[in-house]
Formats: sequence, structure tokens, C-alpha cells
Amino acid sequence: MFIPGISRPASKNLERRKGGGGGGRGGGGGRGGSGRSGGSKGSSSGGKSSSPSSSRSRPISSGSGGFGFGGRSRTASAYGGGGGAPFAIAAGLPFAGRLVGGGTRNQIYGTRTYGSGYGGSYSGRGVGGRGFPFFFWPIVWGGSALLLTDSYLDSRAEYGNVNNSTREGGPLATVTFQSPSTNNTFRIVADNATVISLVSDLSQNCTSKFSTNPAPSTTLLDPNATIPRPEQVIQYYRASSIALTLDQYNNSATYAPDGRLDTPLPSNLDTTLLMCLNDTIGLAAPLINGGMPVWAPSYFNLFAVVWALWALLRFN
Repeated sequence: MFIPGISRPASKNLERRKGGGGGGRGGGGGRGGSGRSGGSKGSSSGGKSSSPSSSRSRPISSGSGGFGFGGRSRTASAYGGGGGAPFAIAAGLPFAGRLVGGGTRNQIYGTRTYGSGYGGSYSGRGVGGRGFPFFFWPIVWGGSALLLTDSYLDSRAEYGNVNNSTREGGPLATVTFQSPSTNNTFRIVADNATVISLVSDLSQNCTSKFSTNPAPSTTLLDPNATIPRPEQVIQYYRASSIALTLDQYNNSATYAPDGRLDTPLPSNLDTTLLMCLNDTIGLAAPLINGGMPVWAPSYFNLFAVVWALWALLRFN
């Protein structure tokens, strides 16, 4: 699918997961192989996400002064490339010892499984104990939208409720896109800053493909809302920090034992709207470039200290 300003599309096929998922641990906390297959496996354009256009990249507002762990503010950019060297969160800070950063644009697609989209760093379902390759925290499910509160889907004890304002990008928010030709209702769930940014890009790229009466608008996610629900997810992105859902979809694999095949997508699917949403999220979801954290020692400063000591000993 052609998206203005992007020379090569990054379409990902949304298909049934093959083989059920790689035999990872149910808790999702261990490092492992390539994770689950399926969901967005493959590409209708014959490859991974295309490189983002540098002229298209733009910073987004976090609504709270910036993004980052441990007090260092960073800028998130729509159409940015991400990447950079991962670093460990310092002792005494939330999530101490976990790795942050390093995730790139071509690793952004996951599957329909909660805990996917980590670029192959983890296997199995769930997000417990994991690092943050894209800086953003995984979304959480809770309240009336969650059928089993003791399952791998409930990560609120670790990441807070949906209205936790300390998460990167602010509390979770959602936006609805209605098909003009079918009863399909698509929703995006992510942090507030990400949803606001994506609404801008989707309104530019996909306006002719969704109903504009009423026009899509961002609303904070209600902790007691019954929709969207985890079994309605048709695609996770960016280390499960973004989800695309379909009201008319019910994935029986969500609450089944690990390894169950995903339920096929409905037959009356507005594929034109779906692929535009999927492509644009893959290309435009805000990413943060990695970099040395504020508490890490600078190699330049370390060199300066060593040189000063050498000079002091040599000339005294």
C-alpha cells in the first residue's frame, strides 16, 4: 500500500499464527529465541518495514516534558528509526537492571499475542520482568475487559493500571476507526502521546478509508471499560505497547493454553482500512533513539580524568 511520503510500503500480512508459538515460558520473563510466529508474519511488500523518511520524521509531545528513564528527557519521533545502544536502568530506580533502548523500526511488528513485538528478545506469552527495547511500557489489561485476573494478561501489579500517569507517554488512551462499508470497528490502544500522534498520521494517510462522522478522537481508557478487550486484538506493535483491536473479533487462543492457534479474522473484513491502519502504525508509531543515560559515565570524561592523573604524576 502506498503511503504519501514513503517510497516503499511496509505492509504486514495479518494472518493466523502458525504452530502456536515457540514453546516459550508462560510467564514471559525469560530471554529466549525468536518468539511466536504469525500475526503479522511476512510482508505483502516482500520484506520488513521500509526505512523511515528522514524528512518525514517529527518529534511528538509527551505531555509531561519528555520521555526517558531515570530523569533524562528524550524525544520521541513519528517515522523515526529508533535504535541506539541499550543500557541498564540504574539501581534504586523503578525496573532497576532491565535493559532499555535498541529497538528499531523494522522490529516494531508483533503478533496477536500479548508479549510479542520485542524484536526476538523474548519467547512465550506475557510481559512480566521484561526490558523496554522501545522505551515505552507494554499496555495493560484490567477491569471489566479482563476475564481472568490471574493470567499472563494481567500485568497491573508491575506496570500500574490503565490510568497510571507515570508510564512513558502518559495514561493509556484509545481511538476508534469505523469502516464506511462494513460493521467493522477498529480501535488503537497505547499511551496517550502515541495515540494522539497516530491519529494525526492516520487522518492524513487513511481519511478516505474510514468514516469521519464522527471523526476519530482520542479518549483516555476507562479502567472499567468492557471494550476493547485482549481477545479482540488483531495486532501488537512496539513490544506490546500498542494494540490494534477489532470489535467483531474474538480470538479463542487468548485465554487458551499456550500454543493454541489464533482464531481466523472475520470474513466480512474491511481489508482496505485494516491494511492502511496496520501500515501507518508500523511506519509512524513514535520511537525514541537510544543513547547514553544521564547516570552513565562518559568515556570522554573518563579519558579526561585519566589524562589529568597521568599529567599530575609525570610533572610532579
